[in-house]
Amino acid sequence: MIRPQALFDLGGKTAIVTGSSRGIGRAIAGALAGAGANVVISSRNSAACEDVAAAIRAAGGSAAAIPCNIGDKAQLAALVEATRQRFGAIDILVCNAAVNPYFGPLAEIDDGAFDRVIASNVRSVLWLAAMVLPQMAARSDGAVVIVSSIAGLRGSSGIGAYAISKAADMQVARSLAAEWGRHNIRVNCLAPGVIMTDFARALWQDEERMERRLARTPLGRIGDPADIAGAALLLASPAGRYITGQTIVIDGGVMIAE
Repeated sequence: MIRPQALFDLGGKTAIVTGSSRGIGRAIAGALAGAGANVVISSRNSAACEDVAAAIRAAGGSAAAIPCNIGDKAQLAALVEATRQRFGAIDILVCNAAVNPYFGPLAEIDDGAFDRVIASNVRSVLWLAAMVLPQMAARSDGAVVIVSSIAGLRGSSGIGAYAISKAADMQVARSLAAEWGRHNIRVNCLAPGVIMTDFARALWQDEERMERRLARTPLGRIGDPADIAGAALLLASPAGRYITGQTIVIDGGVMIAE
């Protein structure tokens, strides 16, 4: 008999979750901590990170705040090293932090904005993976979860650069999964639809746009960060031990609707 608790038990594991001071990242961090993991809360906002870590500790979990700008390679290296000093080996990496500084047609985006999107949303994932995967391989165990978006699966007339970066994240997951699978390391993506977060505020506060979106959403609502946290827990835990190189769409059915 398989005990459900064992399938999702992360006791003794350590997880880094980028962009975890709010929204989807915060929900994922809370879920991992609730399953027993030591969780590192990280974003650029030091005070917000500490607030989240304190809330997890108050609820009986284990968490530390280690601020970091994902666009700075030296800060990412410091994040990894500080995590190892605090908790030991890193077992789970959740790459959630992302930026979207531009809304408009691709033909008009300036080089600086495009470079920032790719650097923050794609290159930082590769940097972090390169820092963490070798020590996961040494232990023949590890899980990486990259938070992408359904924007990476469809065309867009307004967030094309962001969509490009999120499509790239899916390919990063597939390629890393192929490269590191022999070391029992799993790498997967999550592709949320519109979620009730500050990051997507411009979308869900636009009544006309939301009315159109809900009309073609089979579940009839937009997502909550907790809706993403469960899938992240699956991919990080023993329950997902035979899943790798995949992108799980979590969008209330938008991508399959007419």
